[in-house]
Amino acid sequence: MKSEELRRLTASEPLTLEQEYVMQHSWQEDADKCTFIVLDAEKWQAQPGTSEESCMVGDVNLFLTDLGDPSLGEIEVMIAEPSCRGQGLGTEAVLMMMSYGVTKLGLTKFEAKIGQGNEPSIRMFGKLHFEQVAVSSVFQEVTLRLTMSEPERQWLLEQTSHVEEKPYRAGASEPR
Repeated sequence: MKSEELRRLTASEPLTLEQEYVMQHSWQEDADKCTFIVLDAEKWQAQPGTSEESCMVGDVNLFLTDLGDPSLGEIEVMIAEPSCRGQGLGTEAVLMMMSYGVTKLGLTKFEAKIGQGNEPSIRMFGKLHFEQVAVSSVFQEVTLRLTMSEPERQWLLEQTSHVEEKPYRAGASEPR
């Protein structure tokens, strides 16, 4: 997160290492957040023994922000590694997180808040059937929403039918 461009695209503030550790700990412990780490699978598979950490290129996050509406999740994605952008990794990660939200958490609505200048993300969410519902001139962001009708739910499950959930193995160093 030292990249000014990445902080601008993700509307993130620079954090100290200590703040980063506190935030990571909260992601692990808080019941209202989910995160999937995005790996460069080609790099991981091409070099046996390569650590997962060295193949990390981004993440996708899901926030359960509305206590009055447990069916709503706010979703965001970041592909931090510039050479991995534009390859569909963000789209695939969002689809997998949405599928997890629908099948495991019972979510039926998703929102994405994106900086007005982040055209690639706005286009990506549009391709995933999200529609713009609000614009904040104060925060310079747009809010996009997707309500999971039965046809949308079926479409999502078809898009992710190839995904296989496996338990995480701590210390894993090669794909299974």
